Amino acid sequence: MPALWLLCIVLAIAVIGFFLGRARAMASAQGDARHLHSLPGYYGYNTALTVLVPALGVMVAWLILQPMLIQNAVSDAIPATAYADTGALNLIMSDVRRVADGLDLAVAQGAMTPDAATALSTETTNIRETLAQVGVALGSDVEPYVLSAAQDYRRLNGIGHLAMTVIVLGLAIGGFAFAYLRTNKDFRARNVVEKGVLAMLIFAASIAIMTTIGIVLSLVFNTVEFFKLYPWTEFFFGLTWAPSFGGGSELGIIPLFWGTFYISIIALAVAVPVGLFAAIYLSEYATPAVRAFAKPMLEVLAGIPTIVYGLFALLTVGPALVTVFGPDATGWMGGSRAVITAGLVMGIMLIPFVSSLSDDIINSVPQAMRDGSLGLGATKSETIKQVVMPAALPGIVGAILLAASRAIGETMIVVLGAGAAARLSMNPFEAMTTVTAKIVSQLTGDADFASPEALVAFALGMTLFVITLGLNVFALWIVRKYREQYE
Repeated sequence: MPALWLLCIVLAIAVIGFFLGRARAMASAQGDARHLHSLPGYYGYNTALTVLVPALGVMVAWLILQPMLIQNAVSDAIPATAYADTGALNLIMSDVRRVADGLDLAVAQGAMTPDAATALSTETTNIRETLAQVGVALGSDVEPYVLSAAQDYRRLNGIGHLAMTVIVLGLAIGGFAFAYLRTNKDFRARNVVEKGVLAMLIFAASIAIMTTIGIVLSLVFNTVEFFKLYPWTEFFFGLTWAPSFGGGSELGIIPLFWGTFYISIIALAVAVPVGLFAAIYLSEYATPAVRAFAKPMLEVLAGIPTIVYGLFALLTVGPALVTVFGPDATGWMGGSRAVITAGLVMGIMLIPFVSSLSDDIINSVPQAMRDGSLGLGATKSETIKQVVMPAALPGIVGAILLAASRAIGETMIVVLGAGAAARLSMNPFEAMTTVTAKIVSQLTGDADFASPEALVAFALGMTLFVITLGLNVFALWIVRKYREQYE
């Protein structure tokens, strides 16, 4: 809450700075805007940005770094005899933060004074019962070193918030004074504001780039650690997936990738024809009234959570397929979970990705191309087939590629609809699993993150990333090849 109040104060200073900076500029020009170098609004924006950018930048950095620094400082004070490994230390620090939050809540509700919270002792007070009275439930009694660490955590946190408030307000007020004092009719406010906005745009783009680099590096480093513990030949060429945290695991990736691509192919076989035909109808044949109703209805499918699709696959589509392809005659569909179940439901989910994007792309084809084809005597269907679709092909390939990437990365539909069996089979009525589902399962539970059974999740993610990147490059080559024929 202090951070929220501080943000409101900084925003208020920026708003005041906007109006005062604009008024000072107009006063320096004796009320005639024609004597100003820039429009009056730029002087206000310059003052507001000079207040906001340094103050909010420091505030965001402070809120990110302060918890990490306090965590390290407090954890160093916990006796080494209280924990056996890093995992146990993290559990203790979780209790420390919970006790510290409970003490803050007790002080905020008036159940105890700040001095009493600082002077608490496990010898004179039952901390667990005291915090339970203010709604904070603890799983066990509080050890003395946990209470001491929680009190240090509160003290350092309070000092940090106070220092952040002073520095941020100082930067905001100082920025306001600096921008206000240099505002005059000859000041090039527009140039300064435009350079500032350009810098913010570059920073925003850099965040996306650095995030991507960070994700790739995290995958690379953990994948290297995995291959130090498990041979890469068995990982890439093994035909059995049988992890065992007790040892003796077989971590062959081929069954997982087979399930991934098998389900994705079925999903695309459903989504691409339906979505593409729907896009052609909506863009070329549908009346405005039909289009205004049908396109939003199709796009509603994209807003349904994937867990709902997974439940739909498990409770509706799977049993329906069992009824149609029952086990009596062929032995297929012995259960409701199968590749065909997940593929059909995932295909339904992908329809709006294909139809909506393809519809926009087809509509962007110049009307002059249609008029020229019709003027030469071609029918409407011939115009669509021989003129519109070839011209829109690069964009349609991009839409299909987006749908394919969405299918490869899907998890919940696979978990609930396709099962968890890693096997190599051509039978679409058998249960299989995918890479994403196994990444989740390998990182779920009390796994030792230094073991190959946990690190394999990063190797799976890295391999999937490389294959998806290769597909993107190949699709880009196809798009460029066809684009050259129609430009």
